[in-house]
Amino acid sequence: MSQTVETSRAEGTGGIRAAGIIGIVLGIVFILVGAIAWVAVSSELRAEQITVSDDAPFFPGAEVAGPLTAYSEAEAIRQHVLSMTDGKTYAELDRDDPLRETAATGSYLRTSLFTSVVSFGIALFAIGVGVLAIVLSWGLLLAARRRSVVASPGVGSVESAPAP
Repeated sequence: MSQTVETSRAEGTGGIRAAGIIGIVLGIVFILVGAIAWVAVSSELRAEQITVSDDAPFFPGAEVAGPLTAYSEAEAIRQHVLSMTDGKTYAELDRDDPLRETAATGSYLRTSLFTSVVSFGIALFAIGVGVLAIVLSWGLLLAARRRSVVASPGVGSVESAPAP
């Protein structure tokens, strides 16, 4: 003689399960958006065909395609401008100084490179948030599963599984 045992969800686990599923979906979205942003910024930098200066502090001669090479080239530009202006920044140069335009151009180039560095950071942050959301949401799903109703075979009674 066979016995059918019914199981159902414990009260209150539906919301936890929904939050877990939504969190995992959002985590995947964050990871995808972060990865797309990273690839887009890297692709745009590569399209500019910038090579890190030979006297740069890091990665001399490398193609600018990531946050470290962009930062290194920005520092090289800073050193070049400061050497041309006797250590003065754009703001420190007189308005009629012919090197003021050179300092401004260097500042614009550095700002553009630093914008890409920040963009890489935001993309990496989004990926990290996505991974964290998935891990935490997976934990919610596991917690909901442990709270679900467990049927006791043989007796036919229903009881909640104890939490660890």
